[in-house]
Amino acid sequence: MSPTMVEHSGLDIMCLNKYCHSSSSSSSSEQDKKVFTKLRLSLSGDYPRKNAEILSGQYGTNVLLIGAALMLAIAHHGPSVKEEHLLSFVTCLMLLQLIWMMWYILVRDRQKNTRTEKDVHATTCWIRGGLTLLALLSLIMDAFRIGYYVGYQSCVSAVLGVFPVIHATHTIAQVHFLWFHIKDVIKSFETFERFGVIHAVFTNLLLWCNGVMSEAEHFLNNHKRRLSALGYGNLTIVHSEPHCNCTTSTCSMFSSSLFYLYPFNVEYHIFVSAMLFVMWKNIGRTMDLSSNQKRLATKTQGLTVGPILGLLALASTIGILVVYITHVEESLQTRQSAISMFYIYGIVMLVSMCSAGALGLLIYRADHVPLDTSKNPSRQLDTELLFGSSIGSWLMSWCSIVAVLGTNSNPPYRWTNLIYSLLIVLEKYIQNIFVVESLYRQQEDGQSEDPELPVAPEIFSVTSSLAPPYDGIINRAYDKPDRTCVTMENDQEESGQVYRCPRKPSGVSLPVGSKVKEPTNIKRQILKNIAVFLIMCNISLWILPAFGCRPQYDNGLEQETFGFSVWTTVLNFAIPLNLFYRMHSVASLFEVFRRV
Repeated sequence: MSPTMVEHSGLDIMCLNKYCHSSSSSSSSEQDKKVFTKLRLSLSGDYPRKNAEILSGQYGTNVLLIGAALMLAIAHHGPSVKEEHLLSFVTCLMLLQLIWMMWYILVRDRQKNTRTEKDVHATTCWIRGGLTLLALLSLIMDAFRIGYYVGYQSCVSAVLGVFPVIHATHTIAQVHFLWFHIKDVIKSFETFERFGVIHAVFTNLLLWCNGVMSEAEHFLNNHKRRLSALGYGNLTIVHSEPHCNCTTSTCSMFSSSLFYLYPFNVEYHIFVSAMLFVMWKNIGRTMDLSSNQKRLATKTQGLTVGPILGLLALASTIGILVVYITHVEESLQTRQSAISMFYIYGIVMLVSMCSAGALGLLIYRADHVPLDTSKNPSRQLDTELLFGSSIGSWLMSWCSIVAVLGTNSNPPYRWTNLIYSLLIVLEKYIQNIFVVESLYRQQEDGQSEDPELPVAPEIFSVTSSLAPPYDGIINRAYDKPDRTCVTMENDQEESGQVYRCPRKPSGVSLPVGSKVKEPTNIKRQILKNIAVFLIMCNISLWILPAFGCRPQYDNGLEQETFGFSVWTTVLNFAIPLNLFYRMHSVASLFEVFRRV
């Protein structure tokens, strides 16, 4: 090969290498641009959503902490911070929530033509109906507050009159919002709506804390009066009455009636905050239509033992409540008899509840069904609240156990208190497991249908795939589904109703007027009775502490061990959580009853 050819060949190779290097640089540059574009899209899509979630959560937490700081200052009864300051702050929060709810409703009203996605699991009609009843009782409480203010308006702040008016307006608007918008899955103005919803969540939480504090202060003053009557000294009783005479004759009635309505107002606000939190979690969520369907209407066949035993428990609870309240303030012997009666009643009730829950778990163990792992914020929140609110009564029970084992005194209810406290811990263990397993069990085929639809899956045909062979009418017109049916099936109405296509007839038909009779399922009937019985028992165990039957204040064992201030602090923390646990258990067990 000649030198010229070699030189020319070398030149060609150099040129080729140069070209290849330029091509590689261009390809690398394009790849970097693609990566940068993907990163920018990722940041523009996910970053603001996560950022808004974190920022709104921090905003709500700080709103609650501001209110908590005001409540702690008020609890000190100092001259600098008074109840009027807290009520002014809460009133401003309620006004802001009212403005946001009005804006949200107006925006949704202007978007009538666009279909809003719904989370059918967010709430049910019976929960909203129960909250409406609690809201009505809260409105009665607001009316009593207004009447109380009118009687003392010459010497109290105007805030005490403005607060119940704004609270009543807030309650009415919020109930409307719960009925018509709580299931919405928000996909527009997501960042702004996150702040609006979380503001509503923590406003209701702060109203719950305020109600709990007022109720706890009332019971604490009553407890101090009892101790003073028994000869205990050095107890300061805070008098909250205004320093002037009432201009009407109903002020004392309004004042005493308020504390019988506080339990309903407290439960209303904590349940509303939980429902709004589910709505906050649903913002921007992509719904899975296969799991976002309502269930069949609940059947009540075979419900006998559960309701009878539950009503018996409820009737005995009312009797125990009346006897306890009337006897606990009398002589020492009568007082000890009332406390012993409460613990014996509680032991019988808790043993029955443990047995019912254990029977339900045994049925589940015998029937192997896989768990439902689909995403469901409402169900996840129910589980977390169930375990979280159990902490209060567990703390109270273990303190009682320590006090019983460590005390030197020996009242007649000492060992019944020990058994009762141990059963409280065990009962919550069993009930929590039963509820959670019931909510997470996969339902059998055909149980995830819409309750608003007829029981038969065929809407346009009288034939049924479950029908036995009969000679009757066969509708051949829907032998093949047409395209409009597919469209109907894909589009869900805002109420959550799902239209389903008729199945292809199998050649058999039902005579006109005939019905398919489902075989009775003994396991389901037992589980339904267990759920109803546990519902009534939890209502009973909510009624007692809510209306003044609190032997933890009166038995003296825990107070002797932990001291007055420490034990009252424990009770002020534990009893509100225990009340919420019982009412939340009622809601969860009713959902179990519907799912069985």
